[in-house]
Amino acid sequence: MSTVTESVDVNVPVRTAYNQWTQFEEFPRFMDGVQEIKQLDDVHTHWKTEIAGVRREFDAEITEQLPDERVAWHTTDGEKQAGVVTFHRLDDTHTRVTVQLDFDPQGFVETAGDRLGIVDRRIKGDMRRFKEFIESRGGIPTGEWRGQVDRPGA
Repeated sequence: MSTVTESVDVNVPVRTAYNQWTQFEEFPRFMDGVQEIKQLDDVHTHWKTEIAGVRREFDAEITEQLPDERVAWHTTDGEKQAGVVTFHRLDDTHTRVTVQLDFDPQGFVETAGDRLGIVDRRIKGDMRRFKEFIESRGGIPTGEWRGQVDRPGA
């Protein structure tokens, strides 16, 4: 299992950054290789990706969601990955967004790409594009979901 952690400081309040991140169907606008995400219900999404010519589809489940603090997930089929994004208020108008992604590279190409830092650079680029996306909107998210999903056993 490999892990990537990346942070970006965005010039929007924590509520705005969090609200935009809950709009999963908008991810293709700033995540390279993500073609489509469908929100199936409050905690389930279906992903279609194409990275380096490899097309994949998989489902993910949100395992914890605390407004303005964190969203955690794991895949339920296909890709083996889990992650968490956290939101840290820096001041009234600035937020640090941190993503940690744990994934299991499949096959020679993905393993080599992981070792060469390609996944790290992709996540860094996605975070930079998220910053550009939310800031270019004047700090207005495309929507929001303020519901809470409690961690299992919590």
